[in-house]
Amino acid sequence: MKLIKTIKKLHKPDKVKVDQTSVLERVARFQTRSIKKESKEIGLKLVLSMIDLTTLEGKDTDQKVKQLCYKAMHLHDSYSDLPNTAAICVYPTMVKTAKTALSGSNIKVASVATAFPSGQSLLQIKLLDTKIALDAGADEVDMVISRGKFLEGNYNFVFDEIAEIKAACGKKARLKVIFETGELVTLDNVRLASDLAIAAGADFIKTSTGKISPAATPQVTLTMLDAIKDHYLKTGIMIGMKPAGGISNAKTALQYLVMVKETLGIKWLDNNWFRFGASSLANDVLRQLEKQRTGYYQSADYFSID
Repeated sequence: MKLIKTIKKLHKPDKVKVDQTSVLERVARFQTRSIKKESKEIGLKLVLSMIDLTTLEGKDTDQKVKQLCYKAMHLHDSYSDLPNTAAICVYPTMVKTAKTALSGSNIKVASVATAFPSGQSLLQIKLLDTKIALDAGADEVDMVISRGKFLEGNYNFVFDEIAEIKAACGKKARLKVIFETGELVTLDNVRLASDLAIAAGADFIKTSTGKISPAATPQVTLTMLDAIKDHYLKTGIMIGMKPAGGISNAKTALQYLVMVKETLGIKWLDNNWFRFGASSLANDVLRQLEKQRTGYYQSADYFSID
């Protein structure tokens, strides 16, 4: 706890006012970009390699998780040069199943934790939730912040929780911090949450749980990328970014990659530093790749939903 207080004192974030008009103008420019032919195929493969295939439902079963893992490991069955997805994201109770199913692959297992998706629980429960995921072999932990405390202005509470979960992860797992930006209301709040999470030790910052609308939007993503950029310019330390929810087609995903490259630079065009939380995106990317190579679209029914 003394270490956490020291970190807080050294890295207390300033409130940065976001110029919403500027953000909207920049987003509009990114959305006019078009990537074609060879560059498009390279971009589509990159998008595929950055996807966290996800199942986070009350009806999840071992078999459903195994099926998702099988899909992740066999995307290249049609074309041998396709990459795997980056990770499979599941509840802590399903981490062991996913870890076993993915044995021998380089696909990570990510686990949501900390009373996902609401975050409405005690720190002791959140730490236990995290420990269960880590003990089962999770490579990454996706935690949610306490949005109620944040909106009350209790930023120290939010900082301390993130720092405690980061300390629990230690060197075992990278920590992604989810803001649920649809509940934070303003871009100023999104920027402050980004700065708080980065200061508290987040390895990644992530827009959403996928359970609240709106989820990821270009505006909130760009605001978060700007926070990462400012931190990098001050410290030289890279922080990852994950827009999650609402990104279902390849065209939009490619626009996000343009945004990342032009805001942060080419080093972030790697799944160690950028991810998409969007399972349905994988199928559209596969359809677009098929179109690039054959000139024809496959039916959406050609690819498994899960």
